[in-house]
Amino acid sequence: MCSRMLSIILILFSTKVLADGMVVDKVYHPYVLPNEREFEWRLMSRQTDANSLIGQRIAYGHSISDTVMVEGYLIGEKTETDDFGLQAYEIEIRWMMTEQGELWADWGMLFEVEKNHASNDWEVTTGIIFEKEFGRTSLTMNLFGIYEWGDNLQEEFETEFRLKYRYRWLPQVQPAIELYTGEGYFGIGPAFMGIQRFDGQKQLKWEAGFISELSSSGKDHSFRVTLEYEF
Repeated sequence: MCSRMLSIILILFSTKVLADGMVVDKVYHPYVLPNEREFEWRLMSRQTDANSLIGQRIAYGHSISDTVMVEGYLIGEKTETDDFGLQAYEIEIRWMMTEQGELWADWGMLFEVEKNHASNDWEVTTGIIFEKEFGRTSLTMNLFGIYEWGDNLQEEFETEFRLKYRYRWLPQVQPAIELYTGEGYFGIGPAFMGIQRFDGQKQLKWEAGFISELSSSGKDHSFRVTLEYEF
């Protein structure tokens, strides 16, 4: 099992990684609950020596089966030269391929289609989601293939990789280490997540992370926050 895990990690790190925009974002888990509905809000901020970028996402999602979740996003961005405004729309589908604990690891897939608000620019993402528990720790990995084209985008295929290794200390507080690669970017840093459960299927999830880019000598820090209310 360990040798198989090591092989997967080596393959992911040997993949050439490129991406545009904000590399640091959510690390996806493969799980879907029956009849799940959720509201989600994300904040991503990237500060470099050259500029700064702030992005927000607001979403509503609903499971259409016991294993498939569909979510719609409104995406906004703010830069040093442009005020905050609507940037894009996105439809996301998550597919839980295996039941939790059914195999040696839990697997899922992600499909996204994004359309720029003000121009005919498109981005399609397909991803593999992996999660494995080791005692009270969990390893989660995402590998995404991204194809983009449009009036203002060069037609190209890119990849991104994300990793989270967390300690399930308490349901409400789970410290973690996150790693991101893309666009010649290699970033790592601390993160926290937690779940507060209420009656029935209602629960509030929160995540926060601070990621520093390590492959350049200049400042390149990213901060992310996610809130999800599931019901």
